[in-house]
Amino acid sequence: MAKKAVVLFNLGGPDAPEAVEPFLFNLFYDPAIIRLPTPLRWLVAKLISRRRAPVAQEIYAFLGGSSPILPQTKAQAKALEHSLNDGADDLHKTFICMRYWHPFAADVAREVKDWNPDEVILLPLYPQFSSTTSASSLKDWQCAARGVGLNAPTAGFCCYPTEAGLISAYAELIEPKLAQLQGKPCRLLFSAHGLPQKIVDAGDPYQWQVERTAEKVVDKLGVENLDWKVCYQSRVGPMKWLEPSTETEIHRAGEEGISLVIVPIAFVSEHSETLVELDIEYAKLAKKVGVDEYLRVNTVGVHEDFIAGLAAMVLKLSGQSIQSENGGRICPSGFKDCLMLAS
Repeated sequence: MAKKAVVLFNLGGPDAPEAVEPFLFNLFYDPAIIRLPTPLRWLVAKLISRRRAPVAQEIYAFLGGSSPILPQTKAQAKALEHSLNDGADDLHKTFICMRYWHPFAADVAREVKDWNPDEVILLPLYPQFSSTTSASSLKDWQCAARGVGLNAPTAGFCCYPTEAGLISAYAELIEPKLAQLQGKPCRLLFSAHGLPQKIVDAGDPYQWQVERTAEKVVDKLGVENLDWKVCYQSRVGPMKWLEPSTETEIHRAGEEGISLVIVPIAFVSEHSETLVELDIEYAKLAKKVGVDEYLRVNTVGVHEDFIAGLAAMVLKLSGQSIQSENGGRICPSGFKDCLMLAS
């Protein structure tokens, strides 16, 4: 029986009010986020984190002072481990690795080494690839693994934007919300975390993959003449970000006098962007601008189809490389940030 360590990557979040500023510093000090030379990036990260900390602390106050992302990821890890070991020949153990707050890659890599696996499988909990998320986490892990001398054969995933279990889970969560608005004019809004436009223009495939996820979910729903749109939330700073913004689409729905069903299409667990931004801030905006009804779909979380889809990917993984959901490159060749060589 082979021992396989499955490392789940996620963003992480502050676990106390005093952790907010250092969490933000870690985020903005990442060269994948702020693309400046090290001394200048340190100064910018320090400035941004200090200025944004009071606002962010107010946001996390709505959540009890801390982010729920770690306990939610623990629940996903437990469900996945159970699924992987149910009748399997190999022994799988899941580990959680956060990018910007505890547990950090160096500590997790040491835990994995102590467990002494025959193989390590890397699984970002970002269905759609971006140089700012999956690539950053994978690079951080590789550095940490070298640092602790973890030499086990390693493989993993870069993305799975159209994986069948993911799509099925979204569709099942959306259907009752659409049924609730039956007979009313409504629009399905797929809201994803935004990126600066220049990052996408430089070759990041995130937007393209988000759009593919939304298309597959719409196909799965099979609703005739469904009105739907992809939009982007959580803009920070003065630069141009991906459009249309979720706020713009909420205003448009208000002007048109229609209802909205909001789907957090790029998040697989609940955190501040869903529980505060979507549920509180955007809900308040929707009411203000005259949106008839505003319904928010839950993230996929531990949905049976989502977990089963992740397990199926892990079980069929072969080789020692970073792969997409189908083993080959799924991004068009123009996206140079894709981790896989052009096919």
